[in-house]
Amino acid sequence: MTSSDNDVTPSTADRQNPMLKMALEIGPLMVFFFANLRGPWLVTQFPALSTLGGPLFVATGLFMAATILSLVVSKFVLGHLPIMPFVSGIVVLVFGTLSIYLQDETFIKMKPTIINALFGCALLGGLFFGKSLLGYVFNAAFQLDAEGWRKLTVRWGIFFLFLAVLNEVIWRNFSDDFWVAFKVWGTMPITILFTLSQMPLIMKHTVQPPAAADAEK
Repeated sequence: MTSSDNDVTPSTADRQNPMLKMALEIGPLMVFFFANLRGPWLVTQFPALSTLGGPLFVATGLFMAATILSLVVSKFVLGHLPIMPFVSGIVVLVFGTLSIYLQDETFIKMKPTIINALFGCALLGGLFFGKSLLGYVFNAAFQLDAEGWRKLTVRWGIFFLFLAVLNEVIWRNFSDDFWVAFKVWGTMPITILFTLSQMPLIMKHTVQPPAAADAEK
């Protein structure tokens, strides 16, 4: 089985450790939020962190460390690197490094814009070439017919682009603390609500996997 197959088909570890998988994806964001919130205290307790810069840079450094740890645990416990956390992790490391090295908050603030725009364009671009890439994003969580995948891919592609625009509006017009809080407590609920809103479409276009169909015969 190739690595791409592992990305598409949920592994036994994925099915046995759903809470761990969620924690690995959400954990780095929580570290980022609390490190920004308690930045001065962390510098007091760990003076070496002061070399990174202000609270947002300290939070960025710890965010990068938590992201690396999350990817390592994913690889060794779940047996593979899911596409979205992997791509997001690469962007976090690149833009986080630039932010700290240049002491410019713009890079880490634009990270969500880049990631969401990348996924949005990839999904919509894939449809242009007759390919639905959403199965990789959802790790084959659903079995849909072709029409269902097409509609769901269009909706998610537009939603990712909406998140990219929303991030630009937030970080350019509000304080650092508000942006960090919205990144954790705003974007996540919006995404969950959007996902739930797609359940009628998913249920309408769900098809029975061949293996399940054969087992019923």
